[in-house]
Amino acid sequence: MPDIEAVHQAVRAYDPSADTGLIARCYEFAAERHAGQLRRSGEPYVVHPVGVARTIAELRLDVASVCAGLLHDCVEDTSATTEDIGRLFGPEIQMLVEGVTKLGQITWKTREERQAENFRKMLLAMARDIRVILIKLCDRVDNMRTLEHMPRDKQERISEETREIYAPMANRLGIQWMKSELEDLCFRYLEPEDYETLRSKMAGSAETRASYIAEVSEHLREAMRESEVEAQVSGRAKHLWSIHQKMKRTSRDLEQIHDIIAFRIATNSVRDCYAALGIVHSRWTPVPGRFKDFIALPKPNLYQSLHTTVIGPRSDRMEVQIRTHEMHRTAEQGIAAHWKYKESQLVGQADSKAFAWLRQLMEWQQDLKDPTEFIESVKIDLFEEEVFVFTPKGDVKALPKGSTPIDLAYAVHSKVGDECSGARVNGIIVPLRYPLRNGDTVDILTSTSQKPNKDWLKFVVTSRAKTRIRHYLRSEQRERSKKLGRDLLARELRNRNHSLPQAEKEGLVDKAATKLRLGTGDDLMVLVGYGKLSAEQAGQAVYPDRAESFADAAGQVVPDVVAQTRRTVRKSVGGVRVQGETDFVVKFAKCCSPVVGDSIVAFVSRGRGVIVHTLDCPKALDLDPARRVEVAWDEGVHVLRPVVLEVLSADRQGILAEISKRFTEHGVNITQARCKTTEDKRGINTFQVMVGHVDQLKTVIRSIQSIAGVLSVSRL
Repeated sequence: MPDIEAVHQAVRAYDPSADTGLIARCYEFAAERHAGQLRRSGEPYVVHPVGVARTIAELRLDVASVCAGLLHDCVEDTSATTEDIGRLFGPEIQMLVEGVTKLGQITWKTREERQAENFRKMLLAMARDIRVILIKLCDRVDNMRTLEHMPRDKQERISEETREIYAPMANRLGIQWMKSELEDLCFRYLEPEDYETLRSKMAGSAETRASYIAEVSEHLREAMRESEVEAQVSGRAKHLWSIHQKMKRTSRDLEQIHDIIAFRIATNSVRDCYAALGIVHSRWTPVPGRFKDFIALPKPNLYQSLHTTVIGPRSDRMEVQIRTHEMHRTAEQGIAAHWKYKESQLVGQADSKAFAWLRQLMEWQQDLKDPTEFIESVKIDLFEEEVFVFTPKGDVKALPKGSTPIDLAYAVHSKVGDECSGARVNGIIVPLRYPLRNGDTVDILTSTSQKPNKDWLKFVVTSRAKTRIRHYLRSEQRERSKKLGRDLLARELRNRNHSLPQAEKEGLVDKAATKLRLGTGDDLMVLVGYGKLSAEQAGQAVYPDRAESFADAAGQVVPDVVAQTRRTVRKSVGGVRVQGETDFVVKFAKCCSPVVGDSIVAFVSRGRGVIVHTLDCPKALDLDPARRVEVAWDEGVHVLRPVVLEVLSADRQGILAEISKRFTEHGVNITQARCKTTEDKRGINTFQVMVGHVDQLKTVIRSIQSIAGVLSVSRL
């Protein structure tokens, strides 16, 4: 049985006056409600909430948070209600449990919609109380630690979600140990061969590494003692995912990477930090361009430290991080290090700065109704690397790495972004696609005649910029379609001896829209313009003087595409059902080339039928959701679809033959190949192949990734 006493001891260690009796009662309630439930490992289910509570205690949160960790699955997985929890344990614990609980009781159309709404609810809850996301992160850590008992497809899906959302969230909150552990666990399940190879190599060199850490640490301690700077020195290897990323980025093997160990100097004051930096630089040669001062310019997650790289004792590169003891606690525990458990609140001005990104994120996302766009924008806003630029007035703006002047313009104000016509960086006019760099001073130039351009979406980075540009473009699409729809409806009504202006004056168009559950008369004309509703159907709804059917049995509007395709009775060669039917003209978007098994979305295109995109296709996100129709793969049809893969590799003899062999072994045919070698001895190989299912594609990608010398495999 789970050791709840370990949780009690952990809480008493930092809060001797904690009400452990309340924790015990919550545990008994959770154990009773989860009685008989087993995890996939075969353990009693209550082991999981106790594990979550233990991790919460490691973050030194208050008793209410620990109790919420014990109860967080009761509402979703048992007959307990939030009212039961509120009545038995108080409104504060009830509020935390409600914030963490998934929306399991509501039926959503797609898994993506469920995921989006879960994140939306979670973000809203954490905006009210940061403990919600801290509890949720502890829940995810415990689930990832026991993921080996899950089926392979769930391991991949949960790990992808963790890598894209939860690990960046932990980083945003400054909890470095949690970010590192989540990234390594995702690495283990998403790239198992690479993970195991690197883990084995690191284990094999552990003794040599320990000797090197001891030697260099003593050199650093001696240097500090000679200069009479009181400091603690330690060293440790970077986590596996970080090392793997560096190996891919530099195209080197583990043996060729010499700065996989980071040394840390912890001092008593900020003054001693800079003194220690001077000592390190005077004793060893610093590597140009590798010094960063996060004390003078802290990261948005409150992280502060000095980073430098020097040529160390064995003539190897050596990374040194210098910070105060308090900064180190914040670096490890992040926002949780500022938690004042006795008053159940966060304190200090620094904390309000730490939440500026969250308030900004919530402000920018509140108008996003489309689940896919919402998830995409959240991922962007949790982006790890940032650049800091200055406005002409000297204000500092933090933006994701790769941001352009347009991103900065939208960060200042929507109107400035819409009218951005140029930019002056450090006094020089630059193109709008210019990637901003740390320390740039940027002056945005505007013009009232300038309007957002579709091409901007190709290079802007921030979710705010993308959302505002898409909003403008969709508004333009909508206006054009409304005009076209109005013309088509007016012509149809003239054929029926009626007048559109007269129908609008009598309110018949609005009534028809209400009857069809479309909203307003303008919405009706927009759908006619898009081709999602025929002019004949709309005319029949406005003046129902003929007994014709203009809606299906479920009351849903039947797109005009149905009429077009059924006249030709043309079977779909793509194996896609549109709104449950198969006799549609279906085309696949070339921008993303969907494969059977991909999550897909489709849009009506006047005169071209239904265009199918992958759910995460950027071009699909640019289209108006009003044009969307429900689609699903027809499981009874086997089709081969073209996919383009890019394989980055070392330039070594025989590697192309090995890659080709892997395709053949998995029954995948190559229809086109382009291969070239770069100046830095890398191979860039692009293959167009035919696959029958996305699972087949994933299998062959994993197989190619395991080839010695292959750096990355990506689907274009």
